Amino acid sequence: MLILAFESSARAASVALVEDGRLISQYSQCSGLTHSRTLLPMAEDMLKNAELSLDKVDLFAVAHGPGSFTGIRIGVSTVKGLAWAADKPCVGVSTLEAMAWHGLAAGGLVCPVMDARRSQVYNALFQVENGRPVRLCEDRPIALSQLAEELQALNAPVFLVGDGAELAEKYLREQAIPCTVAPENLRWQSAWGVAMAAMDKTPGNADALLPVYLRLSQAERERQERLAKEAEQ
Repeated sequence: MLILAFESSARAASVALVEDGRLISQYSQCSGLTHSRTLLPMAEDMLKNAELSLDKVDLFAVAHGPGSFTGIRIGVSTVKGLAWAADKPCVGVSTLEAMAWHGLAAGGLVCPVMDARRSQVYNALFQVENGRPVRLCEDRPIALSQLAEELQALNAPVFLVGDGAELAEKYLREQAIPCTVAPENLRWQSAWGVAMAAMDKTPGNADALLPVYLRLSQAERERQERLAKEAEQ
């Protein structure tokens, strides 16, 4: 199965071609340009260089959250459009699960963490078993203090990946929890991880593909706060 995967949940964007678990090519970019300007041109260049066309793709995959609200919308919209146009199946996968694939070489307990602001991180926990990450809990926004309590109970060294890895490492070390931050080449989100996470998912059509935000956007939170204040008056 040939998978064309997209990752746009954070500052960097990437596109990958994976066939039956083997990485054919990956294109990553962190130029500061919006993902709406980079994703499709990256995919087109990558397919051209691999001498492949869209009609050879069996499945489109995308990180559908959590992460940047704008980035997730762009990635999901891109894959929905490609799936509609090509009449091909598509699937959304957890950004955190995709990141957990970067911890295979480390083994043990993998802890993806993305800075969610508001004194929280987006997080899930995974255990590497039989060459793949196995989920231990659902994706959630969580305070570092709560995460530290869970990790203390597990009593195992932790491999940290994601843009919140250094933030988490500092806090966890203060709590005497053994942890290691992934090196630069494994720390950030990648479309390869998206493709690997998509391999055991049930594909759907473009209509079924939706973003997963985990919490309201800042604009929505501010609107709810304003409405609550107005109701009190």
